[in-house]
Amino acid sequence: MAEAVYILCALTSLACAVLLMRGYGRSRTRLLLWSGLCFVWLAVSNVLLFLDLVIFPEGDLAVWRSASALVGIGTLLYGLIWDLP
Repeated sequence: MAEAVYILCALTSLACAVLLMRGYGRSRTRLLLWSGLCFVWLAVSNVLLFLDLVIFPEGDLAVWRSASALVGIGTLLYGLIWDLP
């Protein structure tokens, strides 16, 4: 059951990223770009979570998962603070 939750979380993050990037493509609103890139990195983090706990349980990908989530949040933070109109 946990495996299904990991996959659904990754798919949800990916769907959010796709929708945000499509919105950016239409309106060219920079906040949509930064939010979309953040969700791309969060989807990567969720995929790494699935790989870490289900596919490679003997390995430890916690550092990579945390790093990808940090890059995603950092991307959004950059967009919110320094990319002012």
